[in-house]
Amino acid sequence: MQMKLKLTVAAAIAAVAGIASAQDVQTVKIGHVAPVSGAQAHYGKDNENGVRMAIEDLNAQNIVIGGKKIKFEIQAEDDAADPKQGAAAAQKLCDAKVAGVVGHLNSGTTIPASKVYNDCGIPHVTGAATNPNLTKPGYKTTYRIIANDNALGAGLAFYAADTLKLKKVAIIDDRTAYGQGVAEVFKRTAMAKGMTVVDEQFTTDKATDFMAILTAIKAKAPDAIFYGGMDPQAGPMLRQMEQLGLSNVKYFGGDGICTSEIAKLAAGAKTLNNVVCAEGGASLQKMPSGSAWKAKYDAKYPGQFQVYSPYTYDATFVLVDAMKRANSVDPKVYTAKLGETNFKGVTANIAFEPSGELKNPAMTLYIYKDGKKDALN
Repeated sequence: MQMKLKLTVAAAIAAVAGIASAQDVQTVKIGHVAPVSGAQAHYGKDNENGVRMAIEDLNAQNIVIGGKKIKFEIQAEDDAADPKQGAAAAQKLCDAKVAGVVGHLNSGTTIPASKVYNDCGIPHVTGAATNPNLTKPGYKTTYRIIANDNALGAGLAFYAADTLKLKKVAIIDDRTAYGQGVAEVFKRTAMAKGMTVVDEQFTTDKATDFMAILTAIKAKAPDAIFYGGMDPQAGPMLRQMEQLGLSNVKYFGGDGICTSEIAKLAAGAKTLNNVVCAEGGASLQKMPSGSAWKAKYDAKYPGQFQVYSPYTYDATFVLVDAMKRANSVDPKVYTAKLGETNFKGVTANIAFEPSGELKNPAMTLYIYKDGKKDALN
């Protein structure tokens, strides 16, 4: 009987201890926003995978902040690459009082969302939106861990003029903040390098038929076409260029077309071999932990890798690193620490300019060989 009583007391003590330890665990939500529906869903899913993988790795570390064990959770939202939906998703995350946000994917959604986050005092870190205007308002809640379009557009124009010695270029953009922005930088730099812009055409981020604008461009006999936009348009455009006999025309674009998906969307068109695209950041092989990280990602999410998931992974860690240094998960307390970031990530050693831009961003040019991306530098 005495033994049974001892066991009962021990069980009660263990139960109370269990309750106490359970109460000491604090759930902290990190928001993520990207298009996970529509033509750009492959980018959005890849970005979300990066955040999910980071949260899993962070939770394995048993992190304690402010005396409590922290359990991180993702609150994932879909903005369908639509600016209004992006702002609505941002407001939803503000109302849910998430501790921080990774996102968005598109500049056109990130720019309006950045004001929402600023107004509600929640920091966001994008690993994908590249329009330089994002950081122009000077919000203390906005950070970017990838090179912006000034680097991408200029890098492509330098390569076209200096390495390939091209003289005439036609420019197409999809009228989004991203597409227009990167096309404008390319145009400005190309003209400064002595190239002639023989035609400028516009489309939308929903279009799939480019025959009319490509026919108009063909009449101007350019050496190259620059496209400011994303791969759901670039793939069909490459197919239609081949159909129109534009098989010897180089095709330039920023990180929006620099995906593995474009090879599938081009559906065997030989014009894929003429693509030169740019990404902000080092190639995976040259990232500090890129190759090992990619192997882990592929094991977890086979066939889903596109471009930005290493950056969304790092963005999640950057938010948590600031929380740890502030010893607080409260955005009002830890946001100031983001500006002091010095974090060794998968993609780079991450530190920020006062504007929220990444210090010393890398930029890589890619071509396609046998349907696969291949780094030029």
